[in-house]
Amino acid sequence: MQNADLIGKTVLVVEDDPKIRNLVKIYLEKEGYEVLEAKDGLEAKIKIQQEDPCILILDLMLPCISGEDICRWLRYELKSPIPIIMLTAKASEKSRIEGFKLGADDYVVKPFSPMELMVRIEAVLRRTASRCGKLSFTGLTIKPIKGEAVINGEKLELTYFEFKLLHLFMQHPGQVLSRAQILDSIYENHEKNVTDRTIDVHIKNLRDKLKQKKPIDYIHTVRGMGYKFAANEKNN
Repeated sequence: MQNADLIGKTVLVVEDDPKIRNLVKIYLEKEGYEVLEAKDGLEAKIKIQQEDPCILILDLMLPCISGEDICRWLRYELKSPIPIIMLTAKASEKSRIEGFKLGADDYVVKPFSPMELMVRIEAVLRRTASRCGKLSFTGLTIKPIKGEAVINGEKLELTYFEFKLLHLFMQHPGQVLSRAQILDSIYENHEKNVTDRTIDVHIKNLRDKLKQKKPIDYIHTVRGMGYKFAANEKNN
């Protein structure tokens, strides 16, 4: 079952075996995560700096740069708190202890159960919730603390209310939100005299700005009920 608090979190899977990488990706996407992939340590470093993922699933035996070196680089050079789950065939107690000393948050030994891995990812994200301040869906990323929204690598210029609307929608993907719910969530007490028409205008403007960057209907009108954020549904 998907956990609403974790849907839209970005996971970087660093694994040189394409079958394992794809298997993990399938399970993650099924649970509502945004998935990034890297096939070696060099690509992982680039993705980490460009994409700022919420959690790292890290194989230790990688081409170019080892998983251990990636971990050292993150913890000792970047001083990054990004959660790390090590995924490795190294099963000895010594290897696990070394992994935790390097800064891993959890350690999963191959062969592994994909469902167990999903549970461990959820557990780590729950423990480290404050380390990830963003949500991502199909190229659209929002960082509420920084007040930033990015789509396809380009910053979206949004008004105060457009940003609050987008954040609200991305917190509730697939859920129909009535105008009354939007009103209660977005507008402060002194602004409660706004009309349904005002909400509709803000949503139309937000939709237009999103579509200028990417031709996807992120926000759908549900006739007679309200609106919902449905990131994976495309235009006909």
